Amino acid sequence: MSPVLIVGLVIAGLFILIAIGVINQIVEKNNLEKARLRAELSDRMRRCANLSENFPGQMMTPALKLLLTRLELHLGERLLPLDKKNAAVSARVDVLRSAVAKGDEIPVQNAPVKVTTEAQAKDIRLLLEDLHAQIIWANKQNQLDATAAKRWIQQIQRMMVMLHIEYFTSVGQLALQQGSAHKARLAFERGIQHIRKQANPADYQPQLEQLEASYTHANKLEQTQQQPKLDEPSELAEGLKSLESEDDWKKNNIY
Repeated sequence: MSPVLIVGLVIAGLFILIAIGVINQIVEKNNLEKARLRAELSDRMRRCANLSENFPGQMMTPALKLLLTRLELHLGERLLPLDKKNAAVSARVDVLRSAVAKGDEIPVQNAPVKVTTEAQAKDIRLLLEDLHAQIIWANKQNQLDATAAKRWIQQIQRMMVMLHIEYFTSVGQLALQQGSAHKARLAFERGIQHIRKQANPADYQPQLEQLEASYTHANKLEQTQQQPKLDEPSELAEGLKSLESEDDWKKNNIY
């Protein structure tokens, strides 16, 4: 065997080894990307299902239920080719397809939630924030166009305002029932302030008028009760600082 042929075989062998290494790296990279995508799609499906099932009944509408179902279905249809042997995903996709086929007649069975505690308000706020995140992601994935995404974000922001209004109203009414006009007045006052600081307070005029009437009633009633000590801590004032803080998640709006 000539030296030239030997050198050629050695070089060919090296090229083959390098090619095998490169192919293995590509295959491994693709497998990792598929695993990452499967995990992300599965998590998105779980979050959409959680929103659809646990959203408060007073905020859930057929349109929102249909939106969440479509988003979850789209995720499931992307996940199936990556996880063909997953019977649970396949069955879930079939259920979602049937639900989407009902259109505006899709059933809404979410129970209304009476928001009377800070913990309840925070739980609902987390749901609203996650809904906002799903809308943003769906838009980036071209699953939801910019016009529809902006419309839903505006509705989410309105639901957030209504959540605060409902909470302050419930706290104030409960305080009146418990004979604490001072705490009731503070709650109604916070509700009024929350509406007035909105960019579009006129949209909440009926709620504002109701809160103002409740505030006036509580204020008059407080005059007949013993005034609290000046150094008495206000649970309402302290407990709601985090709830009323500026919402960072709103910064991710679609423009």
